[in-house]
Amino acid sequence: MTMHQMIQEAAEFVRARGFDGHFDAAFVLGTGLGTLVDELSDAVSLPYAEIPHFPGSGVSGHAGKLVTGSLEGKRVLLFQGRAHYYETGDAGAMRIPVALVKELGIPVFVATNAAGSVRPDIRPGSLVAISDHLNLSGGNPLLRDHSEGRFVSLTNAYDSDLRQILQRAARKSGIDLPEGVYAWLSGPSFETPAEIRMVQILGGDLVGMSTVPEVILARYHGLKAAAVSVVTNLAAGIEGASPSHQETKDTAAEASEKFKRLIRSFVAELPHV
Repeated sequence: MTMHQMIQEAAEFVRARGFDGHFDAAFVLGTGLGTLVDELSDAVSLPYAEIPHFPGSGVSGHAGKLVTGSLEGKRVLLFQGRAHYYETGDAGAMRIPVALVKELGIPVFVATNAAGSVRPDIRPGSLVAISDHLNLSGGNPLLRDHSEGRFVSLTNAYDSDLRQILQRAARKSGIDLPEGVYAWLSGPSFETPAEIRMVQILGGDLVGMSTVPEVILARYHGLKAAAVSVVTNLAAGIEGASPSHQETKDTAAEASEKFKRLIRSFVAELPHV
C-alpha cells in the first residue's frame, strides 16, 4: 500500500466516525497538555490504536487519542499525544497524522510541547512561542521521500502571522509570551550540560525532543504552522539543574491552566476561513 493510500484510508476511517466537515485549526498536545480536550464542547474522541496506519504513543503524559469539538466557536482537531523519533527511530513517525490535517482541509497546524529552557530568565512554568528551530537530531521526516516537494523551504516555518495572533491572544489573556528558538535533539536521554552549552552558543533558547519534524511535515503539506512550548525545567547544568521526566509532567500540569487560557484566546482570535 502506498503512503497516499494509507493517508486516504485513515481519512475515510475518521470521517465516518464524526471527524468530517469544516475545521479551523489542528493542535498536537505535548506532555502534560492533553487536558485541553476538557475545554471542548460536543467532543468526539477516537483512540489512535483504532485508526488505520496511525502511530501509537507509548509515553506517559500522552493519552493517544484524536479528539474534535468546538472551542471558542471554532471547530478544532486535537491530537492528544504524539509519537516521537526516540520511540520509533523514524523522524517521520507523525507523517500520517500531519498528512491527515491536510487531507481534512485544516489550514492551521499548531504543535505544543514541554521544553527545557537554556536561558535562566525564562523560568519553569513560562510559555514561549517558537520563532525558529535548530535541528540537532540528525533526523528529518522527509528522508526517503523522492518527490520534488522534499526540498521544502523552512523560511518562516513558524508563521509570522500566526505568531502575531498568539501575541495578541497572550496580551488579551494577561500572559507574558516571549519568543525563542527551539533546538531539537533526539532524546530519550536528556541533554548533557555540554550539549546545553552548545545550544546556547548556537543561539537556541529552548531544548526538546519533538515538534520540529511535525513542523517540517506541516510545511511540506503547505500548512501554516505555529508552535508553543511550556517550559517545564531549566536545562541540564543551568543553576545545577538535572531534569527528569516526572518534573516535566508535573510542571506541565501546573502550567496547563495558563496554557489553556492562551490557546482558547488564540482560537478566538483566528479568522474564520
